[in-house]
Amino acid sequence: MAMRKSGGSKATASVLKAAAADTIIESEKATYVRHINIYLADDPFLKQFLPLDPATNDLFDLAKDGVLLCKLINVAVPGTIDERAINTKKVLNLWERNENHTLGLNSAKAIGCTVVNIGTQDLVEGRPTLLLGLISQIIKIQLLADLNLKKTPQLIELLEDGNVDIEELMGLSPEKLLLRWMNYHLTKGGYEKTVTNFYSDLKDGKAYAYLLNVLAPEYCNTMTLDTEDPTERAKLVLDHAERMGCKRYLHPEDIVEGSSNLNLAFVAQIFHQRNGLSLDGKKISFAERMTDDVQLSRDERCFRLWMNSLGIETYVNNLFEDVRTGWVLLEVLDKVAPGSVNWKHATKPPIRFPFRKVENCNQVVMIGEALRLSIVNLGGNDIVEGNKKLIVAFLWQLMRYNMLQVLKNLRARSRGKDITDSYIMAWANRKIKSTGRSRQIESFKDKSLSSGLFFLELLSAMEPRVVNWNLVTKGESEEEKRLNATYIISVARKIGCSIFLLPEDIMEVNQKMMLTLTASIMCWYLQNAPEEAESNGYSSAYTSDASPAHSTIGEDESASLCAEISSLNIDVAALDNDITASPSQFENEDDIVE
Repeated sequence: MAMRKSGGSKATASVLKAAAADTIIESEKATYVRHINIYLADDPFLKQFLPLDPATNDLFDLAKDGVLLCKLINVAVPGTIDERAINTKKVLNLWERNENHTLGLNSAKAIGCTVVNIGTQDLVEGRPTLLLGLISQIIKIQLLADLNLKKTPQLIELLEDGNVDIEELMGLSPEKLLLRWMNYHLTKGGYEKTVTNFYSDLKDGKAYAYLLNVLAPEYCNTMTLDTEDPTERAKLVLDHAERMGCKRYLHPEDIVEGSSNLNLAFVAQIFHQRNGLSLDGKKISFAERMTDDVQLSRDERCFRLWMNSLGIETYVNNLFEDVRTGWVLLEVLDKVAPGSVNWKHATKPPIRFPFRKVENCNQVVMIGEALRLSIVNLGGNDIVEGNKKLIVAFLWQLMRYNMLQVLKNLRARSRGKDITDSYIMAWANRKIKSTGRSRQIESFKDKSLSSGLFFLELLSAMEPRVVNWNLVTKGESEEEKRLNATYIISVARKIGCSIFLLPEDIMEVNQKMMLTLTASIMCWYLQNAPEEAESNGYSSAYTSDASPAHSTIGEDESASLCAEISSLNIDVAALDNDITASPSQFENEDDIVE
């Protein structure tokens, strides 16, 4: 009897736990549906399907075409996707659906989402848990977009609590920064506890009551703290928030049940509506001086997103701060060069003793040397001290190494030879030439790349149907270049390329990004094209009615060269003067591979 009772109790607990999980999923679905109904209500395409009913599976059904995901990403980070690249017919075939989902997933990675275990088929089938998890990340990125000193320099006021310095503040994740902001105001309001999470510490609603009383005392209701019923208190909290301008997303039960995602969204919404921070000009001026120059900011974004896309355990929020312990870089190295890290000699954060950080970073430099990266003037201390230019130079080489290794593994015909920058350039020239067009480049610094036409012709050579030439401009003015550049990025992601560059990188011909874009396209081709296409030139049954006329060339295509040209490593010291220094110089030709 005792055993039966014990088993029954265990089974009951399991059922209750599962039921609670289902309840949270339903609550989250309802909240996300309300968010979508509000932010996409005026979308020219989606408004015919909105508002969605949170009590049904409307969300999952609408998401199956992939349009919703792409539109939601553009709400979170405007301009991420060129909407001209989204397939928006009322009835999409499977190929068009897959394109939308591929574009959505690669764009989600490009704004910082983790999509390691999500595939296009999961989205086509509308799998609830995976879809809600992805939507949750996208909405969170939108709601936390202002949680940094660049967007909200008033956050510098949080330094007044005496328990944080500027470097620590800059290194906090948006979630932790939001908690820091909340506790800052709770302390001012006389709340005696410290909120450490977005679930159990907020269930009774008291922290919310204190926070809102500090931020919007004009809407204060004395009944909020006097009531003993948590659900009733949660209701009064939501009423207070709505009166100060917050859209009502949550139900009182969502607070009482302790949904971490929903509470995080609610606190972020309160911050966005009224952060209660000072507008002191001196403080704001100080915070603005802490921001990076434009190129460093772009590099930080690119390498941070690339590192997170590798599926490392530690999520990188602020590149230059997060790498200073060395641990994140060791995780990246272990992904890029499996087995290269001696974990017995590594210390995982939090790290009490500074010399442990130096040990981690020294191992990073040692592994870099073993991978034959150029690490002139780079030591472990430079990483610990946060030398931005040296960190960027190291990460660029590491990303390039990873990219070239992937290509080498895919390129069965390389006969063990290294894949070099010039090899990739020659491949791209040859692919464009094989379609009958004459556009060619001499290096990844070629100014003609700024028009975007070279990459559009290359993408069309990969899959003619993916480029709508009616949307392509001549690429002469700055506006025409921008239109082409945004279209290129979305088209590349649409076919399956994982890239993290910005339109400005193409317009300004950022040599590093031109290489990574071309290499990503090449990587997709080698993964998807038949082997004979690699040796005989690309051919396709598809033609594009709107395609520009092909140029006539007099050369025999079989004589096209794919020369291996050795490339010089980055001289890190040179980057102190020019962060965009060339990663390679084409000096001496090697033997012809094909």
